[in-house]
Amino acid sequence: MNILLLGSGGREHALAWKMAGSTLTDKLYCAPGNAGIAREAECVPLDITDHPAVISFCKANAIDFVVVGPEAPLCAGVVDDLEAAGFKTFGPTRAAAQLEGSKGFTKDLCRANNIPTAAYERFTTAEAAKAYVRKQGMPIVIKADGLAAGKGVIIPEGLSEAEAAINMMFGGGLGEAGAEVVVEELMVGEEASFFALCDGENAIALASAQDHKRVGDGDTGPNTGGMGAYSPAAVMTPEMTRRTMDEIVLPTVRAMKAMGSPYKGVLFAGLMITAQGPKLIEYNARFGDPETQVLMLRLMSDLVPALLAARDGQLKAFDLRWYPDAALTVVMAARGYPGAYERGSVIGGLEAAGEVEGVEIFHAGTRTDGDKIVANGGRVLNVSALGKNVTEAQARAYQAVGRIDWPGGFCRRDIGWQAVRREKSGL
Repeated sequence: MNILLLGSGGREHALAWKMAGSTLTDKLYCAPGNAGIAREAECVPLDITDHPAVISFCKANAIDFVVVGPEAPLCAGVVDDLEAAGFKTFGPTRAAAQLEGSKGFTKDLCRANNIPTAAYERFTTAEAAKAYVRKQGMPIVIKADGLAAGKGVIIPEGLSEAEAAINMMFGGGLGEAGAEVVVEELMVGEEASFFALCDGENAIALASAQDHKRVGDGDTGPNTGGMGAYSPAAVMTPEMTRRTMDEIVLPTVRAMKAMGSPYKGVLFAGLMITAQGPKLIEYNARFGDPETQVLMLRLMSDLVPALLAARDGQLKAFDLRWYPDAALTVVMAARGYPGAYERGSVIGGLEAAGEVEGVEIFHAGTRTDGDKIVANGGRVLNVSALGKNVTEAQARAYQAVGRIDWPGGFCRRDIGWQAVRREKSGL
């Protein structure tokens, strides 16, 4: 098959790395890709927001299957347009992608279908939202309704910070994403990332993961798109996985089908494992980043047939196999991230880093400049490793980080700390 992958981040590099090894892949293209993806696929300078241009490329290159990586094209209806043009595409339609595109839509779906989630209200004016916050008190969570590139969720320290967040969102600080705001209770527990492939009617669970959203060691500082992840997440026991499928994922799939918007693709549930069991924090309509990096390292099965089965409605009898090893990824980001950061700094030592046993380096925000690799984003590299347990995977990843020569970058030094603590205590 000729396959086109849309996207340019670490998630897409991990997907490209896995799909390039598929027995079904004849030719793999990626638009627009990055310096690392260029090792796995032919990168093409397509504007993926220009749907007619994407369709023209598919026609000119006899593309058999399109895989959509990021959320923005999904919410913009790229799957609808590609399918209408006759191209098989992995990912939800625009209507189904509302599960990520509108937090309010998802919260209302949960309320209507008894799916466990935080108590909430939706607001279209700042004054009403602030009045609700004053009534509820702290702690509380403020969320922009729409897509905000990982920056639309604020957990304020106090009332003044909560009101400032609401003013920022309604004042246009996050663009159209903040035109509506969801205010919800702060849930207590341990977070986990849960993924399921869906074909509109059936769903199968993938391996679990846990990511690290805050920028600093010890889970301090502002939220980011993710500073690292590991898999499996110990908190996702077989019983917790069963409950998540039965109480959250499958009711969502049934509800979307009943609404006339069957969900096909990967459904990423951000979970809070509470004393009462799993509760939904939010949905994403695509593979997670950086969770995909650890999932692809652990996936034993061929990925492409699984993606095709989801698109074709054939998951009912489908199964996937996973390596028993643990995987961990450390995000190296440009200094200043998630605030202002500089592009163009030179990155050295990647070849030496990749020689560490069990290590694979996925590029997130890089480009080539002559024979050099330079930073071209906020999150730039995903230094990933397999190990017999999280402790070994962590040691290998940080050994590789130590070989990378990039003064313009930084990383957290404690990715996987909860799992390592569990392993050391024998829990």
